[in-house]
Amino acid sequence: MKLRLTLLAAGILAIVGCAVAPKDDPVQIRLNDLDARVQRIERVLTNQSLLELAKRIETMQAEVRNLRGEVELLQNQSEGGKQQSRSLYGDLERRLAALETLGGVGTGSAAVAAAPAAASAVGEQASYDAAFNALKGADYPKAISGFKSFVATYPSSTLASNAQYWLGEAYYVTREYPSAIAAFQKVTTEWPDSRKVPDALVKIGFTQSALGKNGDARVTLQDVVRRFPGSEAAKLATERLSRLP
Repeated sequence: MKLRLTLLAAGILAIVGCAVAPKDDPVQIRLNDLDARVQRIERVLTNQSLLELAKRIETMQAEVRNLRGEVELLQNQSEGGKQQSRSLYGDLERRLAALETLGGVGTGSAAVAAAPAAASAVGEQASYDAAFNALKGADYPKAISGFKSFVATYPSSTLASNAQYWLGEAYYVTREYPSAIAAFQKVTTEWPDSRKVPDALVKIGFTQSALGKNGDARVTLQDVVRRFPGSEAAKLATERLSRLP
């Protein structure tokens, strides 16, 4: 599982045309280190037998707690960054949440009994990563298929709202605007408490504008500013509103 955030940032740049932190930026360096640690945990989860996995859970739980704290710190440090940087942090948080699901398995006989659920979670992460890697590689048909399949198979996953959001991005970058709007709208209706909701609403506004529906776009973006004041999504919405005809 090779989800390097430098490559991930490049993939997001290709999708939305927006730069992220420079490679030598201190926050970016820490983010790269954090991603490497997440990958190390994911590699263990993928390669270990179920019994061995159960024996490693307690150590992983401590590691995940440390990673969670670092994610929050990075978010605070990058408060003035671009929406796409926040999306990277959000995806990293979802990966940690998936690991925490495994971390809740426990140890001993209870862990062995719950091992099938752990194996399912590993497969869930692999499915998400496959779709996301396709998106980074600009293989949009594969990404679209992969994210649609993921949401259908794992609708209750902690990664489901992210997958639905990136499905919308894949449609958006290929200019399948009606499908993009439908995908982004589903984020807001199926996962109303997701952190992806503000981003999805912003992209609905962008997509409406791309379709020439500037009146609808104005209403959508104004709603983002009203509902999420002070957020990065609100800043992006305000900036886009200033450019609407």
